[in-house]
Amino acid sequence: MNITASKLNTFTIFKLPSAYLCGVRTKVLNEEQCVTTVKHRWINQNPFRSMFWAVQGMAAEFSTGALMIAKIEETGKKISMLVTSNKATFTKKATGRITFTCNDGEAVDKALAEAIKTGEGQTIWMQSIGTNQDGVVVSTFDFEWSLKVKS
Repeated sequence: MNITASKLNTFTIFKLPSAYLCGVRTKVLNEEQCVTTVKHRWINQNPFRSMFWAVQGMAAEFSTGALMIAKIEETGKKISMLVTSNKATFTKKATGRITFTCNDGEAVDKALAEAIKTGEGQTIWMQSIGTNQDGVVVSTFDFEWSLKVKS
């Protein structure tokens, strides 16, 4: 199955309804990157009139996870994936449309190849950077993913 941005948006309706209701959408998915967006709205705001940090986290995690899912699908193997740790930095108030970009496609390829080759679990840190409509970084999320080939 070829995973596309459109298919991922449909996936969120059924498997991640809170992300869908908050407005998380996939815009780009290719070999190198995944780009998601979310717009500041009433449903995803905090008391300070900006986007709640957890909504930013959903969009950021989805940009890393969707890239991982697509890469796993390409291998044809059954591989489990799980977030084991994360870090976040917030540098500006998140208002308007926030775009999260993960450019770690090559790193995912290397981790998957090693997991398949050795049969041992692997971990990989993936980063998603959130920018506002002016291109200013509002938040940076780092997620540690664990991968393991299922027997």
